[in-house]
Amino acid sequence: MKILHCCLANFYIDNYSYQENIITKIHKIQGHDVEIIASTETYLDNLKLGYLKPGSYISRDNIKVTRIPYIRQIPHTIVKKLRLYEGLNNKLSTFKPDVIFLHDCQFLSINSIVRYARRNDVKIYVDSHTDFVNSARGWISKNILHKIIYKYCAKRIEKYTINFYGTLPLRCDFLHEVYGIKKDKIKLLPFGVDDSLFSYSDKGKYRETILKDLEIPSDDFVFITGGKIDERKKIHVLIKAFADLVNEKSLSNFHLIVFGKPTLEMKNIISELTIHKNIHYIEWIDSKNLFKYFFASDLAIFPGTHSVLWEEAVGLGIPSIFYSWKGIQHLDKGGNCLYIKNNSYDELKETLCYIISNPDVVKKMKEISAEVGPKYFSYSNIARKAIETN
Repeated sequence: MKILHCCLANFYIDNYSYQENIITKIHKIQGHDVEIIASTETYLDNLKLGYLKPGSYISRDNIKVTRIPYIRQIPHTIVKKLRLYEGLNNKLSTFKPDVIFLHDCQFLSINSIVRYARRNDVKIYVDSHTDFVNSARGWISKNILHKIIYKYCAKRIEKYTINFYGTLPLRCDFLHEVYGIKKDKIKLLPFGVDDSLFSYSDKGKYRETILKDLEIPSDDFVFITGGKIDERKKIHVLIKAFADLVNEKSLSNFHLIVFGKPTLEMKNIISELTIHKNIHYIEWIDSKNLFKYFFASDLAIFPGTHSVLWEEAVGLGIPSIFYSWKGIQHLDKGGNCLYIKNNSYDELKETLCYIISNPDVVKKMKEISAEVGPKYFSYSNIARKAIETN
């Protein structure tokens, strides 16, 4: 099939591991003719949002990307919120897609998609990354942009859309409560792990290599945590609880891998906490190699705010412990993970002690994780389900 992925409701960043990057790559691998049409907005030098020149090029994944500009009749500060583009009609008429996948739908040029759908036999799908945590926080954003302008966009395309996908359960709620999308058209399409990078059968090989590099004995137990290390992630609290528990009980055969760059306010704290010989701190791991470190670990633990690493760990079949945020229960597929109710030092220490003292519990979690994780959270399965009809 010819699939056009539209990244016009937000920025599009080449060579990242966001959902819009991975699903398009997987669709290409699965044999579809794939193109991307995107805004000119991106991250410049991986530091700040900025704009590229319009034009077409071939991505690292051998996919044609066409970046189109905003219309010039409206001031930039306004049009970047309304998202009205030049060139979308031309792209639709030349590529002639069988499937249009909209990565969010908050752009007024969605009317071009509506006109194309009226005249052509095309399947349309819309995903949503929008919720009350990352959007609609100010009065104007909530009541003008989302409840009027972006709701108009969503309702315009609803008739022609097979499925609206929330990437988290709370984003499914947002689609219905704010945009008024009918519940029977809303499904969950979770984040996951890019399983085109590895073979699950090679897990043992990756574990052996990483543990050797980190000088961890192969039979020792390894926890892993990481991501952007800020105060809300509570990784510093976990490190402190782990170090104290290891010292108190002389648990020399238990280790904690920590990865990620700390924010400025956390830098000194992390430097001091990771001195412990059983804590292995790696400031930066290429996203394409991150799976190796998860495979080297026995259990992942994320005690703070959500990140896509949670779904990645589950997709890799790694048993996990998560902080119990509202709308995160979809990660539990029948015993592959545990939830903590708060992320205090005492609870984290108690949870670590429980895991260390109950190897049979961990063994069962590992068995369930290996069975259900890849089934629900590998992008090869997610990409396939994304373009299924009901």
